Amino acid sequence: MIATRTLRRARILIVGCGDVGLRCVAQLQARRSRPRIFALTRRPEQTGTLRAAGAVPVAGDLDVRARLARLTGLASVVLHLAPPAKDGDDDLRTRRLIAALKTRRRPAARPAQSGASRRAVRGASAFAPRPAKPSTSTRTVRPKSPSIVPERTRRAAHGHPARPTLVYASTTGVYGDCGGARIDETRPARPANARAKRRVAAERQLRRATARGALKATIARIPGIYAGNRLPLARLEKRTPALLEQDDVYTSHIHADDLAAILLRLATHGRPARVIHASDDSELKMGDYFDRVADAFGLARPPRISRAEAEHELDPTLLSFMRESRRLANARLKRELRVRLRYPDVDAFLRTLPPHP
Repeated sequence: MIATRTLRRARILIVGCGDVGLRCVAQLQARRSRPRIFALTRRPEQTGTLRAAGAVPVAGDLDVRARLARLTGLASVVLHLAPPAKDGDDDLRTRRLIAALKTRRRPAARPAQSGASRRAVRGASAFAPRPAKPSTSTRTVRPKSPSIVPERTRRAAHGHPARPTLVYASTTGVYGDCGGARIDETRPARPANARAKRRVAAERQLRRATARGALKATIARIPGIYAGNRLPLARLEKRTPALLEQDDVYTSHIHADDLAAILLRLATHGRPARVIHASDDSELKMGDYFDRVADAFGLARPPRISRAEAEHELDPTLLSFMRESRRLANARLKRELRVRLRYPDVDAFLRTLPPHP
């Protein structure tokens, strides 16, 4: 499904290496020619999981710009899977990441020295104490600084392009409510909440960075993600209500393994500043999706209530998803990226589950 010729011997950085990021690592590790994989993390307790998966942990924090300096020139491909912060209309995390990925300028040439001066410098350096070697226990979380080797030489040695390729995991929530219409990537973004506005801000920043040549960004707008460990079973067991058919909204879906494959495909075949719907072929209303999962696991289907009742009974965050209805066209995904989904729709995945009484 994924052509890895371009990724061969590459260095890939995953920013926000959660469930989907680890699936990306697993798919890359399964290739014959494995790239070097780095994963940014601010939590020391996550380093063991990342190492076990096959990624080199890199200590850093998108909320602290000073802790991102080591990312400069580290990788030729960046998978930006980290969400924005939880407040404001701007995405400062993406802004800091773009700044950190900028190529450093080459240091100015040193002034010419006479032969006597060079001999004096060599003589003095011969007696200078050598710095202690770093402990092997910390070397995996602190890769060598890009300044150790000249930028152009190091990039050429690793087959790096002049600018990194960045794949951004955005959301289909940027469209807001579309009244159930089937939409493609040309639909204007009209975010209805602060969460979606921050995503739009990130997309704009990446387009501007692409236009000025700082990097080459491609954008995946992602709907609801599901997998064996990402199903609404807790909600079904709590008997959380769904909307009546006449009040219900259309939702779109993508399996987490298919999403990981799409993100890696975008790293090699994505067009600059191009948006792709990372969506399967499902056209289900939210309540129908819950019913299908409940049937597959032998659980009771959720009760249905009117929208007016939902406004009083349900959590505001959950209600925000029930106010937006849209169906996603994925022709670009199939035509431009030539992706063949492992699970074309939710039913295809549910049929792989063992039967429940």
